[in-house]
Amino acid sequence: MRATQNAQRTTASEEHRQASGAARKASGLTLRQQTLKNPIHCSGIGLHSGAKVSMTLHPREAGAGIAFRRSDLAGAPEIAATWENAVETPLCTTLVRGEVRVATVEHLMSALAGVGIDNVLVELDGPEVPIMDGSAAPFVFLIECAGIAELSAPRMAIRVHRTVAIEETHRSARLLPAARGLGIDFEIDFDSPAVARQDWSVQLSRTVYKRDIARARTFGFLHEVDKLRESGLARGGSLDNAVVISQDGILNEGGLRYDDEFVRHKVLDAVGDLYLAGAPIIGRFQGAQSGHALNLRLVAALLSDPSAWSWTEMSQADLGVVESGGAAIPSRAVAASV
Repeated sequence: MRATQNAQRTTASEEHRQASGAARKASGLTLRQQTLKNPIHCSGIGLHSGAKVSMTLHPREAGAGIAFRRSDLAGAPEIAATWENAVETPLCTTLVRGEVRVATVEHLMSALAGVGIDNVLVELDGPEVPIMDGSAAPFVFLIECAGIAELSAPRMAIRVHRTVAIEETHRSARLLPAARGLGIDFEIDFDSPAVARQDWSVQLSRTVYKRDIARARTFGFLHEVDKLRESGLARGGSLDNAVVISQDGILNEGGLRYDDEFVRHKVLDAVGDLYLAGAPIIGRFQGAQSGHALNLRLVAALLSDPSAWSWTEMSQADLGVVESGGAAIPSRAVAASV
């Protein structure tokens, strides 16, 4: 079963969909799918591969969803950004279809979710999305430079009807029903004085995402760097694209962007992983020490149980992610319309 916008009309209860859609149209609050107004390009390095990669975001028609294209491979194969194509890989979320792979998609997926982009084709000339500054802010900047176009088709969401949970020793991830939007409660606890225990709760909207989540950077510990690189990971990591923590504290010259930047970045990751459901989720996510693997297993558990969710046409009351206006987030990303 694939949770994509193309499957909306055959999966949802027809009576429920028509009734809810009519009510929203009558009130003038129906949200529409969105894409980019123009293609836009950037380049950077892969966090784990260390290789230079160029990326272009292309507009896409309503119902097409989000997909990644590997232009460096014969035939320029594409991979849909859905949970069925996501695999558990160390320290990142990777999409795989046959021999084709695209790694570290979570920050870009988070930005697309945060500003409400439903349909886009991501073209890459390498196996990994560029890490940029380690946050989602450069991707939000790119999207806003390209411009956001509203399409004619209604925006659909996945409404959670009952609690779904994945639990392991000392960590868990849950999705619960909620009246509107996506709410997130997250807690982390690291054996490091610089991180220690942090918890944060947020109700997502576009404004909140840009202000409070998008700028939170990925982080790592100095004593783990050599081991990670020996395993083929973090070869592109540096103080320019990650918060690095030593026994003495934060090594980055500018310090932290938020006092609780670490837990906020975990929220950023969760937003991106959850968007691999194929549509926004209306529910409440609760994560305790959760990472990419647990997040993806939670999405799979939800969508594999037809009684746990249903499609619904979105209104502004359902989800505040799509808000008009707002200035682009300053960043060191170099954006060029193509």
